[in-house]
Amino acid sequence: MKSPVNQTTLPDTIARVGQLALDFFNEAGTAAILMFRILAGGKNLWKDRKLFFEQALRQGVRSLPLVMLVGIFTGAVTAWQGNYQLKGYVPLQYLGVATLKAVVIELGPVLTALIIAGRVSASIAAELGTMRVTEQIDALESMGISPIRFLAVPRFFANLLMMPVLVVLADFIAMVGASFVATALLGMTAAMFWNQIPTFFEVFDIVAGLIKAFVFGAITAVMGCHIGFTTRGGAEGVGMATIRAFVWSCLLILVMDYVLAMILF
Repeated sequence: MKSPVNQTTLPDTIARVGQLALDFFNEAGTAAILMFRILAGGKNLWKDRKLFFEQALRQGVRSLPLVMLVGIFTGAVTAWQGNYQLKGYVPLQYLGVATLKAVVIELGPVLTALIIAGRVSASIAAELGTMRVTEQIDALESMGISPIRFLAVPRFFANLLMMPVLVVLADFIAMVGASFVATALLGMTAAMFWNQIPTFFEVFDIVAGLIKAFVFGAITAVMGCHIGFTTRGGAEGVGMATIRAFVWSCLLILVMDYVLAMILF
């Protein structure tokens, strides 16, 4: 004879999974609608260029120290692990090529985007969420001022355009870090590390990394704005919005990384 507890567990589990799926599609759909509204509002970006440059400074320039730190250690660990994995299979002179491919195509865009998700997306959600719960956004709407235009559009386009710049910088710093590890710790010369790169260099690798950077920049900005605009529940709600923005941004970055890898390669 089946236990009544077991009889109710399965339907409850199915209902919970179904609700989670509905919540996911609702969240994704609402964020997609917001992104289209932001893109439509981009026609006013030049008029609001002061707001754009302020956000570019906050999101891009002030992220440089963190991105550079992440980049140099990404390159260092990639070179060290590459030496371990290639030893006995591939000549050490190809370490530079292997590091470049790994950094430019995958590690540079993804790790930079995850860092920006924690620093920028969560910050946008906290800022806009605070404005929502303190009714500042409602006040803008009551005065006929579009929150999308003055709050979301500058943040979105600033992050969209600064993310590729940060990724390129992270790639360069990563290769410098990898070169240092190769020459100082692995016994290679600078010529050994760099000489094979021109032979196997492909412009498409750079293009693919930049495409990922643009997509990840759009994701982090949209999720920060979307979750910020929909924040409820006072100070506790703002805290939860910050966590949600970071988690959703990271999740979508990893999902889109796989999708783009399937499409581009």
